[in-house]
Amino acid sequence: MGSCSYEERRQKRVEENKKRLEDLNLLHLSQSLKSISPNSSPMKKVGKPRIVEKKMVGVRRSSRVAKNPAPTPVYIEVQYPRLSSPRKSYGVVRGNYEVATEEERAYTIKVAEKLAAKLDEEGFPTLVRPILPSHVAGCFWLGLPSDFCRSSLPSNDGMVTLVDEEGEEYPVVYLARKTGLSGGWRGFALGHQLVDGDTVVFQVISHSIMKIYIIRGKGYEAPQD
Repeated sequence: MGSCSYEERRQKRVEENKKRLEDLNLLHLSQSLKSISPNSSPMKKVGKPRIVEKKMVGVRRSSRVAKNPAPTPVYIEVQYPRLSSPRKSYGVVRGNYEVATEEERAYTIKVAEKLAAKLDEEGFPTLVRPILPSHVAGCFWLGLPSDFCRSSLPSNDGMVTLVDEEGEEYPVVYLARKTGLSGGWRGFALGHQLVDGDTVVFQVISHSIMKIYIIRGKGYEAPQD
């Protein structure tokens, strides 16, 4: 009797629990979970790749251009006349930068060398410097030989004095590193009307004083046939 009553009570509890699970819909949920593989995982659905249709489309052209196609280009070499800037006239260069003849230049150099040979007897260093257009127009820069500058002129930039044959003094900027005369040389060149073809003889009296002798090309006379 006791066992029957126990079995009846257990069966009754099972039926009650089953009914509760059905009411909560847990029974169907547990069955659905069992049907899913433990290794499977929800995956996001991947849509199909979008297919782009390609079509060959003709480029729209103007009917006027299509009827009259552009001609094949023809290249022709064209030579333009060389343009030259007007030259400045300083009133001291003969014939507007007229270049001295070789005969004039040779004449002044020969006379200057003879003069320098006589001045050497006085014991002072001398230098014969033919004059070019760049020395007496434009930049007005007079370059000097580096050996002459190292041995006879100051070792640093400074002022030197040029003394002409009349005893007039002209202060000039001397650039030791560039070995030449700069500021002040223009005034001396214009004041003494130096031109291309002339030759100047420098006689170094001291490290900062140089006496100047000018041999002019206009004194040259061509020999008569």
